[in-house]
This record gives sequence, C-alpha cells and structure tokens, in this order.
Amino acid sequence: MSKTFSIPIALCVAASLCPAQPPGGAPPAFDVASVVASTAREINGFYTYPGGRVSCHGCEVRYLLQIAFNVQAYQLSGAALRNVSDRYDIEAKPAAESKSSQAMPPYPKAPPDEEQRQMVQALLAERFGLHYRREVKEGPIYLLIRRDGPLHMEDSKDKTAFPWSGVAGGGIEGIRGVNESMPDLAWRLSGYLDKPVIDRTGLAGSFDFDHVESSGDGQQPDLVSTILSAVQQLGLKLEPSRGPVETIVVERLEKPSPN
Repeated sequence: MSKTFSIPIALCVAASLCPAQPPGGAPPAFDVASVVASTAREINGFYTYPGGRVSCHGCEVRYLLQIAFNVQAYQLSGAALRNVSDRYDIEAKPAAESKSSQAMPPYPKAPPDEEQRQMVQALLAERFGLHYRREVKEGPIYLLIRRDGPLHMEDSKDKTAFPWSGVAGGGIEGIRGVNESMPDLAWRLSGYLDKPVIDRTGLAGSFDFDHVESSGDGQQPDLVSTILSAVQQLGLKLEPSRGPVETIVVERLEKPSPN
C-alpha cells in the first residue's frame, strides 16, 4: 500500500519515488529566486553556474518540470498543464550552507545536480502552486545494445566539450555526437522516441561520431525508422522491450505569484 507524503504545497505519492528530504522534512529550496515574464528570444535556455546559481531564459513551465524531475516531455501529463503556457526568466541562488553552493559545473549547459532539481521543484510548488503525483507503469521501452561487428565511433577528441548528440531526418538519415557517453545518448534518443531508452552497451567513456547519408529514394522515412537506421550506423541497435515508465501527473499548476 502506497503512502502519501505532504511537502510544502506539492503532493508526492509513493514513498520510494518521492524526492529525498533532509532531517526536519523540508525539501531543499533556493535562498533567493526571481521569476518574471520573459521577453527573451531564447527558448528554454537553462544554465548552471559556480556557487549553485541557476538561470533560465525564456523557459516554458513544461520545460521547468522536465528539469525539476529529470524527465522527458512525454513523461508529463495532466489537464493542469494547459493552465500555464507562458515563458519565464528565472534567476535563483541556493543558501551558502547548501551543498549546491559548492558546485563548479564545467560549462553553463551542465545539468543541475539533484539538490538543485529539488530546489526547482520547491520553486514550482511555492510560486506556481504545483501539486503532482508520480505514477510508474509497465510499458514499451528500448534497450540500446551493441551489434555484432565494429563500432563506428571514435574516442572523443575533447573530453571537456559539452556532450551532445542529434538525429537528422527529412530524407537525410544520420546521427552526430560530440563527447557523448552511451547513457547520455540513450537519454537523448528517448526524447526523440517518446519512450525510455536504457543503455545496455557496456561501453564506458565518451565518443565522437558523424554519420549522415541520403535515403536515395526521395522518400521521407518516419522518425522512428530514421533513428533505428541512424543508430545502426554506429554499430549499435535499439531493441524493443518492456519495463517501468514513470509519469509525473500534474494535478494543479497556476500562473506564478509575484516576486
């Protein structure tokens, strides 16, 4: 039988899935945070800086939820998501005594640490009135595995570069990556496929790869076919399977309260 735990404003169901809370029960929160309607041309620019500061330019609330819970867009559901469609600029800093205040991210696009994610959750609860619950159900997933034969990836030339990968489509099939690890590749492919992708390659380290070719027949293959073909170019394979799929069900969400 699952239990319900109350945290300030937010609602969390299933003890094993709730964010860890420090002694005293209060989740980590930013010491100072500003939320204003965005006029920035940039969309969903989320940045982390030394000292634990985070900055968000033109962020949609759906994207903030993805950051806060470390999930993909397809893992968000709930009618309340329609209530907030604007973009916001956010500047926030943790307290000096927090672990995140010692953070030294290697580049501004580095993802937030777990404490910072919990701080974003608390910000959404306090300022946007967020209520949510977590659900986990079995569903279709992909396993990223090695194929027989050689890999068509090279050891990354710059281990300090921002890890990135992407898939090309529209009659041009291929995939490109820079300083990309296999867990991160699996995560990015999950966003394209709208299904969890689990790394089972056993490959450590990070890689560079760039494989692009024309389909040659003038046809535009569907996205899934493009990705399956592109991944095979690397000497890898996406194998269909079944496993747990987590969803954040948003029960309440409002326009933000004033600073």
